Amino acid sequence: MDLTDMEEIPTIRKHTNNKKLSIQVSLNGLSFCILDTQENRISYFKKINFEKQLDPIKVLSNIELTYENEKELNEPVDEVVLIFTNSLFTLVPEELFDEDHAAGYLKFNTKILKTDFIAFDKINNELVNVYIPYANITNYFFDKYGEFEYRHSMSVLIESLLKLPGEAKPKVYLHSHLNSYELVIIENKRLLFANSFEFDTREDFLYYLLFTAEQLNLDADEFELILIGDISKDSEEYKMAWEYIRNISFMGPFHSFQFDTENSPTEERSEYLLIKSL
Repeated sequence: MDLTDMEEIPTIRKHTNNKKLSIQVSLNGLSFCILDTQENRISYFKKINFEKQLDPIKVLSNIELTYENEKELNEPVDEVVLIFTNSLFTLVPEELFDEDHAAGYLKFNTKILKTDFIAFDKINNELVNVYIPYANITNYFFDKYGEFEYRHSMSVLIESLLKLPGEAKPKVYLHSHLNSYELVIIENKRLLFANSFEFDTREDFLYYLLFTAEQLNLDADEFELILIGDISKDSEEYKMAWEYIRNISFMGPFHSFQFDTENSPTEERSEYLLIKSL
């Protein structure tokens, strides 16, 4: 049979939108970012700071309101990743982790309710981050998108920093939020310390940093402090740290995307976790 006489068989193509949505949720605010994966550009960015810390129910109300007002968030996307930022977590060596007893790891440093859902992230096949996500918020996004990925912000932070080139001297990474920060210390691509701290004053900010360094026998004249997140040279926290720590710098370029939105962040390092999850 002549192949030219055969009817052309239609080709079935899977439709893709080439878009990935990253969302960061905390009790202090929300951030949204959409990446065009084909063109490697960030086409949408939105950040919302709450006037005060809210509970998860009111946070969800703000998410719903944002989706009502932002048409870009209602466009189809191929992939969604949700990041939870809270202090309801603990790190466990992978070899000691037992999924059936996940709640037991958290009970020593946070109050657990019977209704709390316990989740965990595996980090580099060495650590497990056990944490409590906000179930009402995960349910909302599941209803909207179906299956999606969610992680804790500490997991994203540690994993990204461990991928940086290793150095013999310890490096102290401080990722700052409005009234809290995560502190991660790495030496030779090995995690020495990771925790989060809440602070009310600049003195509190400095105390937790210097106390941690002292406990790890780190000399403030020698270790390097790299700042990430919502902190600048104009902030009181930076000015105080500068008086006591010799080597301070800000995180340099950390991604290859291009922003083509008018609402791009003033300092991209302020959205380090949001962008690193893309």
